[in-house]
Amino acid sequence: MSPLEIGALIGIVTLLVLASGVPIAFGLGFVSLAFLLIFEGPGGLVFVGELLFSYLADFTLVAIPMFIVMGAAVASSPAGADLYTVLERWLGRVPGGLVISNIGACTIFSALSGSSPATCAAIGKMGIPEMRKRGYPAGLASGAIAAGGTLGILIPPSVTMIVYGIATGTSIGRLFLSGLLPGLLLTALFIAWALYYSRARGSAGSALAGRRYTWAEKFGPLPRVLPFFLIVAGILYVLYGGIATPSEAAGVGAMLCLAFVAIVYRQWQPKRIGLIFRSSMRESVMIMMIIAASGLFAFTLSSLFVTQSVAETIAALEVNRWVLMGIINVFLLVAGFFLPPVAVILMTAPILLPIVNGAGFDPYWFAVIMTVNLEIGLITPPVGLNLYVINGIVPDVSLQTVLRGALPFVIMMVIGIVLLSVFPGIVTWLPDLLMGSA
Repeated sequence: MSPLEIGALIGIVTLLVLASGVPIAFGLGFVSLAFLLIFEGPGGLVFVGELLFSYLADFTLVAIPMFIVMGAAVASSPAGADLYTVLERWLGRVPGGLVISNIGACTIFSALSGSSPATCAAIGKMGIPEMRKRGYPAGLASGAIAAGGTLGILIPPSVTMIVYGIATGTSIGRLFLSGLLPGLLLTALFIAWALYYSRARGSAGSALAGRRYTWAEKFGPLPRVLPFFLIVAGILYVLYGGIATPSEAAGVGAMLCLAFVAIVYRQWQPKRIGLIFRSSMRESVMIMMIIAASGLFAFTLSSLFVTQSVAETIAALEVNRWVLMGIINVFLLVAGFFLPPVAVILMTAPILLPIVNGAGFDPYWFAVIMTVNLEIGLITPPVGLNLYVINGIVPDVSLQTVLRGALPFVIMMVIGIVLLSVFPGIVTWLPDLLMGSA
């Protein structure tokens, strides 16, 4: 068999294995071992153990569990409720202000927690009932929360961007900066659609029915949420200023978040702290296992010359580079329908990056484009994790209604990809300004 035929066979078998419900790490590991054994014999398995540990020996990986601890601490506290309360009190009487406050709360909380499901659950439990009470359609209310929750994998600090940096050998600090303005662009597009739709349906003015808040009530919750903003700002400052590595910054951020959760919200009981560490450990181990298995999968593809053959075939295509990028976008979009962002990045980024570089695209710009594509997968079936989370917290809103409400935000994401393609400076301007040209 030719390398391309082997690659096609590996792809089909991998999809079948993952579709069976096997955990991603085990599925990738099984496929890798099976094909190494079939095509290289028992000798191909000699270095498997060493390879698995070598992929986890990167010091940068320490940043992943630390950022997860940081997010788990925030997600386990009433910080989401306070954040929502602050924005609702300041924007609740602005026409369409309630939907703005919900999307804004999702944007900020998803950046703090780094978890789309946690954001949907924390903000959706409060925001969706309030929006429906004020006359906003159930589809808009649920779709806005589902879409807003996806922004955490783009706006820094982002675990997904760390994984991309490790997989491709690119600067994590520059990746964080690259995702900031595009994240705000998507937030603005989400708000623009929500306002247009709510006004077209005649529900924007219903927010005026909200109660008036005194200045004391508006400023009351601010001291409880400001420390978390300062932590994120401090992390970004030390990363971009070259003061600390991502692992060091993540470690300090995790410690400070735990301290503030214990002090501000009095969640210092051993049971509560234990729950934070337990959930963080489970998620961290899951990601680490996917990283190790994806590394083995990439090694298998390389050993069987699949990666090299695919790269040569695509490079030999005499097509416009934007047509090539369009093909890559469709591929990423489809992959995101079935697999979580971390798995897609680890499996495809090392293969795609040389092709993208060869076509003259900026690797950091491509990281953002890739991430936005994977965000779409979080609110589209069949996986669409955020859709199921929303349906779980408001069971009287059908999954079909949530999906219909989320689809316009998918269109906003596609528009965002087009804008980032036409104006790549949205991605590259800030990192070039603060860190110099790559």
